[in-house]
Amino acid sequence: MTRRLVTRFTERFALEHPVALAPMDKVAGGALAGAVASAGGLGLIGGGYGDAGWLEQAFAAAGNAAVGVGFITWSALRKPAVVSAALARKPKALMVSFGDAEPLVAEAHAAGVPVLWQVQTLAQARQALAAKAEAIVVQGQEAGGHGMDRGLVALLPAVRDLAGPAQVLLAAGGLADGRGLAAALMLGADGILMGTRFWASREASGSDVAKAALLAREGDQTVRSKVFDVARGADWPWHYTGRVVRNAFLDRWHDDIEALKADAAAQRARYDAAPPDDLDTRVLIAGEALDLIHDLPPAATIIERTVEQAHALLSGAPRWTRS
Repeated sequence: MTRRLVTRFTERFALEHPVALAPMDKVAGGALAGAVASAGGLGLIGGGYGDAGWLEQAFAAAGNAAVGVGFITWSALRKPAVVSAALARKPKALMVSFGDAEPLVAEAHAAGVPVLWQVQTLAQARQALAAKAEAIVVQGQEAGGHGMDRGLVALLPAVRDLAGPAQVLLAAGGLADGRGLAAALMLGADGILMGTRFWASREASGSDVAKAALLAREGDQTVRSKVFDVARGADWPWHYTGRVVRNAFLDRWHDDIEALKADAAAQRARYDAAPPDDLDTRVLIAGEALDLIHDLPPAATIIERTVEQAHALLSGAPRWTRS
């Protein structure tokens, strides 16, 4: 039996373990979210940019598991009907990221759904606090996918100091095992949200080629960039960059982004024409935690390992103290 860690997060969200699945767009489908939920964590479907058809399939794949859903805020605000339809399902939670989410928080609260608001700065944390988000996810720049510039180790305790002792906080960015969970708890978090570690799992949506590439790459091969936003025609606010695995397409344009923008139509056509598993051209989103990931286990095994390791580390803490 997996040992338990009881935190404000587990208590307020009725969970067995203080571990959440990052709602990765088109990766965190219903099978993965359901598996995380069934293993005692918070499973979040990746609502991403608000693809209604994909969401419908993902909720169906989750079955009877109590899962939540996450959206990219600035895109979700343009598709209110998709958010409303998701909230009508009474998900376990709504996670919002990347933008001013006050309208989404208000709608979720009116529907009786608790909210996780992901932040990358203290200013954003103040917004989330003012909106009374039930949990704030503090994301460091180590994370895969979109984010900003601050590292988790300094930002997390700063948000704790700002938020006070009662606010539920989760840590995100560069976390992939029990060492990260134990460290996050010591820095002031009540749990962790993992993306790349669950991307490399049996239930994650995505090809075997992409998953094999995750195991073959290292954190040093990731970089924060705007290249794939331009190549995919994604209308991301310019202050957000995406951490991705370097490839030939990125290396051509990373230091010449203005030239890429000037040739955007042709390069987008080239990108779209590439086969899905052409990882020399197509984006592979992953964080610095790649160094810590060496297998593709079921999600339940990831949670069990993470909690067991964190429990062992925290239980051994007295060896560092002297009376």
